[in-house]
Amino acid sequence: MSTQYVFMDGNFVPEEEAKISVKTHAFLYGSSIFEGIRGYWNKEEEQIYIFRMREHYERMHKNSKIMHMTPEYSVDEMCDITVELMKKNKPEKDIYIRPTVYKSECEIGPKLTGKDSFLIFTCYIGDYIDISKGLSVCVSNWNRLDDNTIPPRGKISGAYVNTGLIKTDALKAGFDDALVLSKDGYITEGSAMNVYLIENGQLITSRTTDNILVGITRNTIKEIAEKEFAVKVLEKAINRTELYMADEAFFCGTGAQVSPITSIDHRLIGDGKPGPLTRKIQDLYFDIVKGKIKKYKHWCTPVYDS
Repeated sequence: MSTQYVFMDGNFVPEEEAKISVKTHAFLYGSSIFEGIRGYWNKEEEQIYIFRMREHYERMHKNSKIMHMTPEYSVDEMCDITVELMKKNKPEKDIYIRPTVYKSECEIGPKLTGKDSFLIFTCYIGDYIDISKGLSVCVSNWNRLDDNTIPPRGKISGAYVNTGLIKTDALKAGFDDALVLSKDGYITEGSAMNVYLIENGQLITSRTTDNILVGITRNTIKEIAEKEFAVKVLEKAINRTELYMADEAFFCGTGAQVSPITSIDHRLIGDGKPGPLTRKIQDLYFDIVKGKIKKYKHWCTPVYDS
């Protein structure tokens, strides 16, 4: 296998040389923010398309303000670095890209001061969860963190302990994943992804103020549902029992992509099979991310020169 590179401290270095100190603030206190970006392999064109890369880095810059961070690279520079890293690593299948802005001072104490550093690594991840079948999920007994505690919209690494507890307990209970309530009892999202319900031909999702990550895939689904299928999208507070009465449901996110949900808390959703509108959205989504739909190709950044 050829050498894989990481961008770190302003340089492209072999992965085995990309190290941080055990005293690094981000390691000790979770003081970093990250993005998950996918690059999709188009076999016919022998091309990798990075999906909505700019939007991810724009969100990273906004989120950095929450954490008293000043990224050392602009959005344009981050995009250019990412493409260059991909060229060096030469992937020829779907790839996951993980950029991180982190507090890199080696010091004890949780205050959010000191140097901000930037790194990117890539890896093969495949499907984060099984998108080919319907998922069996539960409503977690862990609440989602609150905006005035650790804001979920910030994509802050330390906050993902909350996600880890939610996901692990769901798996140990025999479920594929979980949905999460806010402290007010409303549905927020999945363990690490947004959720959509379908009722009477309408898409329903949580509000951006309901302690969710304002997902880029979530926004993509909203746009293509309205434009391509003439489906209305309603953002509202969702009660737990509304889940059980939905005609269809699915998770969405960079990791989850479009993942049908077929049961919640041992109650079948619809007929217990992935629903027809979910499948249509899923099929179109995968054509879009692989650069196959011309009108949406502006969302797809090619890596290899033609």
